[in-house]
Amino acid sequence: MAQPVFHYDTHSVFNQPAPLANYNAFDADSILQYWVNQFGGKEGVDRLTGFGHHIGHTLQEAGFLANRHAPEFEPHNRFGQRVDEVIYHPAYHQLMAHAIGQGHCSLPWTSEQAGAHVIRGAMAYLHTHADPGSGCPLTMTFAAVPAISVQPDVAGRWLPKILSGVYDGSNRPWYEKEGVTIGMAMTEKQGGSDVRANTTRAVPVDNAGPGQLYTLTGHKWFCSAPMSDAFLVLAQCDDRLSCFLVPRWREDGTKNPILIQRLKDKLGNKSNASSEIEFRNAHGWLLGEEGKGINTIIQMVALTRYDCMLGSAALMAQATKEAIWHTAGRAAFGKPLHEQPLMMNVLADLALESEAALAISFRISRALDNLSEPQEASLVRSATAIGKYWICKQAVQHTYEAMECIGGVGYVQDNVTSRLYREAPVNAIWEGSGNVQCLDLLRVLKREPDTLAALLSELSQAKGRYSLYDQALESAVTIMADTANLEVNARRLMEMLALCWQAATLIIYGEAEIAHAFVSSRLDPQQFHQYGTLPSHIDAGAIVRRAMPAADRSKINTSHNQETK
Repeated sequence: MAQPVFHYDTHSVFNQPAPLANYNAFDADSILQYWVNQFGGKEGVDRLTGFGHHIGHTLQEAGFLANRHAPEFEPHNRFGQRVDEVIYHPAYHQLMAHAIGQGHCSLPWTSEQAGAHVIRGAMAYLHTHADPGSGCPLTMTFAAVPAISVQPDVAGRWLPKILSGVYDGSNRPWYEKEGVTIGMAMTEKQGGSDVRANTTRAVPVDNAGPGQLYTLTGHKWFCSAPMSDAFLVLAQCDDRLSCFLVPRWREDGTKNPILIQRLKDKLGNKSNASSEIEFRNAHGWLLGEEGKGINTIIQMVALTRYDCMLGSAALMAQATKEAIWHTAGRAAFGKPLHEQPLMMNVLADLALESEAALAISFRISRALDNLSEPQEASLVRSATAIGKYWICKQAVQHTYEAMECIGGVGYVQDNVTSRLYREAPVNAIWEGSGNVQCLDLLRVLKREPDTLAALLSELSQAKGRYSLYDQALESAVTIMADTANLEVNARRLMEMLALCWQAATLIIYGEAEIAHAFVSSRLDPQQFHQYGTLPSHIDAGAIVRRAMPAADRSKINTSHNQETK
């Protein structure tokens, strides 16, 4: 008896763009190239071109794999011995090895190359396009260098391995490795951002003092990247908060008793493990004097906050690219979706926001390259808090809006924009939430008049070109003058300073049409705050074309004639 023949083809897939893939993430980003060149990173273009090739090809797939196969905690081995090991997918190690090998953690500390911080900042920005989560241990390893350098004898043993450019993800003692990574453990349940409330205790093993070995006992609510080779830790020495470098292995080859209680099940940041840990007489070296822990670790925190700026700016840039690329490959009402006036307005608004975020992030990169100049050093001290507060908050709404541009396809887990959206809140929370950044800025402006002068000098350079800018800066100065209400008005001040700084950076260093669009849309009190509300006189099409990834656009519509079954 003949069997019936079934035909399963129901329709052709059309009006769906191919993914933005298999491209050079640096070469395709004309805005990134502009700001790298503008702030002194020209000598790194060849390095960044090679870096961007891998990001847009093999590492893009590695990012998907590292997020799909989250780290797994193995407290014991099969013989019942406590091992406290976190198992990562090979793609995670691939991402780490590439970044470390290219100088992500070491370039500014090892190179005499002009613009080293700008070049390294561009690498951090590009790495986020492949995987934001693994950027966390990379950031901590990079940022730990100044804090560890406080203690020369400890630094002499650890820094050569931190700066080696070699990644070794194996679970063995640090002194057997050519390259190591560094994590941090500050937060405790009862204190959160108030680290002075920490209860972890440290007592000398033999002698007390800088560089000496202590035992630490206590609990840490968050320890990120728990397979790092050592951690910067805050603990109390006779009620004096102090900073320690705590390795995972003791020097006698035994496991340092750092017990992982569990891995955190986070909203995003999936490829990176975050843990809750206990120290049970764990050994660690005191960095600097007892009681100077905050002064020591703040050198690390300042740089991790700067990397939060870079990371959130990168999330916004990638979200913008994905939205523009996708809508350019879809037609609606007779022409490409990204050319429809309303969609074009939204896309241009997203592009403006992401470029402004990148501009001030790289302005800090340039300042870090010139810390010998008092003006630049002061700018880092004040403006990093402003940038960290503003960019990290903006990233959440921005990535959502980009996801909405793409629609339902953008909402599913295997699309880049859903990952960006889930990732966005972490930078606003980590390394001091918004209120902490506000209070930190107020303390700096109150106690360091030279820092305030440097900030106002930077902002004043843009005066006289736009009345809207001049009025906004005057409003910010007025808020600062109301010292009786400064704390309650701190968020208003932060927002005004952030917008003024972004506008000033675009006015002084950016393209004229971008500066004009930003000032017109962000500083006019009559303007609306939702994306897609740019005034009609702004050339939204030109802004979208500037932000369009310069990848192979012939691939945008390659899925139009594919069959689906």
